[in-house]
Amino acid sequence: MRVEVVMPQMGESVAEGTIIKWHKQPGDAIEKDEILLEISTDKVDSEIPSSHEGKLAEITVEEGKTVDVGTTIAYIETEKDADIESSDNGESEKAEVAEDTAERSEEATAPANGEQIETKGRSGKDFYSPLVRSIAAKENVSQSELESIEGTGIGGRVRKQDLLGYLESRGTKPAARPTKQVQAIKYTGPMENVDVVEMDNIRKSIAKHMRTSLDTSAHVYSVSEVDMSKIVAFREKHKAEFQRKEGFKLTYTPFIADATVRALKDFPRVNASVDMDKGEVLEKRFVNLGMAVAIEDGLIVPVIKGADERSFLGLARETHRLANKARDKELDPDDVQGGTFTITNPGIFGNLYGLPIINQPQLGILGVGAIKKRPVVINDAIAIRSMMYLTLSYDHRVLDGAVGGQFLQRIVQYLEEFDGEGIL
Repeated sequence: MRVEVVMPQMGESVAEGTIIKWHKQPGDAIEKDEILLEISTDKVDSEIPSSHEGKLAEITVEEGKTVDVGTTIAYIETEKDADIESSDNGESEKAEVAEDTAERSEEATAPANGEQIETKGRSGKDFYSPLVRSIAAKENVSQSELESIEGTGIGGRVRKQDLLGYLESRGTKPAARPTKQVQAIKYTGPMENVDVVEMDNIRKSIAKHMRTSLDTSAHVYSVSEVDMSKIVAFREKHKAEFQRKEGFKLTYTPFIADATVRALKDFPRVNASVDMDKGEVLEKRFVNLGMAVAIEDGLIVPVIKGADERSFLGLARETHRLANKARDKELDPDDVQGGTFTITNPGIFGNLYGLPIINQPQLGILGVGAIKKRPVVINDAIAIRSMMYLTLSYDHRVLDGAVGGQFLQRIVQYLEEFDGEGIL
């Protein structure tokens, strides 16, 4: 029996998804709950498991394509003995056989100084057609190099285009650039000095979301500095014991998260969203704290749900758990929805501070700078302290400078008055 695989609904507001990678190809066996493909939406990247056991019968939507939720993207054959044909009804294999015949019929005259490439049989990965052997010899491709090339032919055989693609990346000549991409860039200089990189779905989503935020909110910024010396000393004293007990490192993030949550409870107007059509500000009685995480190909914001109900240890554990899920691309749609306020940390890269863009539909985002020792004046004396800048980007449609400034200073107060009692 054939069953449909459809583009899943990855969150209430998600209407479409992009296929990043198929982990299986037509004819491949698939176990129930085994990863079938990866998809990307404007909320999260996810690995999608198979709903059935059987064989992948057909792929109807290729990698890189974006389709609506509910669209059929593949079929799985659940009967074990079913004869599976690829989606092109064998045309690719016929073409490969024809090409193989053509390659074998071409004369291959290797130069005298070229290394002789072994044929090793008549099919599969270890077979090299006369044409492939001729090109390899002319380009001084060794046997070991040839064996390292991933072939796209029948049984993994290295085809002419596989070898030519390898030679391009090997540096014999620049790789050809897709004409469409080059024409899309308005650049008057010599194109041989320009690398054209296509934006992936995550980067496109980030770009759209950030532009929308700037077009929606009237951004205004406040900056404060905080003396982190007490927290730095506390962390140094307890980090080894903490890691032994918890199994992960004690970072500064839970200290900042805890102070921010407390300040949000003091200033509920910051922990809100706005409906301009109705002229209403929606103050939340709960805190769902977004924590921006840098991943390989962008930025994602998992959300600590009920952050105001968690202890310091609870915040530390949940921050660690969500950060790992984000980096491993294992976040669920619910993990990135429902945030009421966000923290981002440009300081992790050594930056003193940053002015982040508000994560819609929230009204503010806290930027955390690097902690650095520097001289400060305390009671008319110069002292060396561990100092950190905090920045607050907030929506001036709803939040005035008085509220924004007081909220930011309340976070500073909670951090500087930290005493460490009963948190571990």
